[in-house]
Amino acid sequence: MKPSSLLDHPSLPLNRRSFLRMSALTTGAFMLDAPALLRGQNLNNKIGIGVIGAGGRGSYAIQQSRSENIVALCDVAEDRLNKIGEKHPQARRYVDFRKLLDEAKDIDAITVATAEHTHAFATYWALQQRKHVYCEKPLTHSVLEARIIAEAAAKAKVATQMGTQNHANPNYHRVVELVQSGAIGPVREAHVWVSRAWGWQTPEEAKANKDIVSVQDRPEGSSPVPPGLNWGLFIGPAPQRVFHEVYWPGPKWYRWWDFGSGTMSDMGSHLIDLPFWALKLRDPLTIESEGPPPHAEIAPASMAARYTYGPRGEMPPVTVTWYQGTKKPTYYTERKIPQWGMAILFVGDKGMLLADYGKHVLLPEEKFQDFKRPDPFIPQSPGHFAEWLAACRTGQPTGSNFDYAAALTIANHLGNIAYRIGKKIEWDPVNLKAKNAPEADIIIRKPYHNGWKLV
Repeated sequence: MKPSSLLDHPSLPLNRRSFLRMSALTTGAFMLDAPALLRGQNLNNKIGIGVIGAGGRGSYAIQQSRSENIVALCDVAEDRLNKIGEKHPQARRYVDFRKLLDEAKDIDAITVATAEHTHAFATYWALQQRKHVYCEKPLTHSVLEARIIAEAAAKAKVATQMGTQNHANPNYHRVVELVQSGAIGPVREAHVWVSRAWGWQTPEEAKANKDIVSVQDRPEGSSPVPPGLNWGLFIGPAPQRVFHEVYWPGPKWYRWWDFGSGTMSDMGSHLIDLPFWALKLRDPLTIESEGPPPHAEIAPASMAARYTYGPRGEMPPVTVTWYQGTKKPTYYTERKIPQWGMAILFVGDKGMLLADYGKHVLLPEEKFQDFKRPDPFIPQSPGHFAEWLAACRTGQPTGSNFDYAAALTIANHLGNIAYRIGKKIEWDPVNLKAKNAPEADIIIRKPYHNGWKLV
């Protein structure tokens, strides 16, 4: 099957209003309850799924959806799209997700695994059609986009999930239960770090860190566009630039500000998720960052961001600090804790709790030898993706729904914004404003290019 492309629709609209006019046939579904959207009920109760970004991270969604009905596949690289399509001959193929969504009458649910700078477009337009949506992290490329997505999801009343798979991890569940039941007393500080060093750095640092792609500046000239890659569609709403191999395929693009947000919003989605959940966080009061002088185009390899939060119910004010690359908390550098290269540390009045994806330990260990753990109160998840599929059918809640995921994404983006403007931010969550830094607004509300409009 030949994939549809922009050549087939030379006047394909770029903004939401025009898009919805083309999708008028779907508006009848807007009055239905979420479970009733399953148009695949006549096909052995299978969910009709459209996979956007099928050739990259979208392969995860395809694998997890193997018991469902994969209706459509989309990827900007036609070679890998066709390779995947051979395994799913019943699925329609597209290189442009706008065309897929324009022809989505028989699709119940959409999964989004494009590059970060187009997450919001595919997600928002799917929500406008009341499709259930699973979107890889980070949910959006900007703060304003996250607010727009959260509001659209609330209005659509469909099943949503951001791809933070460890949110369904039993280890994370036990950590949340320990913190919230007071095992280490009131928590007044938390530290989150990852040793990944992908981003702007000196050639010497790149060599020492064994960076997968050592890039110091935008390269001069161009590389041949790989056969089958629709580079213009990949660029989408980002500023135009010629193709070069330093941008594509992933994860190369993720360190460039035009396409991604670096390690902060990528790994932060997984790791900051744990204190965000356990400490019932939402909107930070202030955010400040430190690191090397910011690069205009490339996210840093090493940096730190410090957030302050006010009291939440009986929980006291807390400071959460993020570290990446060579940055580490003093608890680590002074060897006061086990030397885990990636971890989350909760510091409470009665002790500490150190965790990563698969394990955790109460510290000092001798103090907690006879500690009686609380009975589990977080229900076991069938798996992060399976949880979302179940929600598509029943309307039951998901752990990383777009309301929660948007708040987490906004917080992560604010760490990057504080770094990029070189100033401590006083945050206004209602108006999405850095009260003391109007220069941050151009990042909070990033401009779009090439005729693209989100709303």
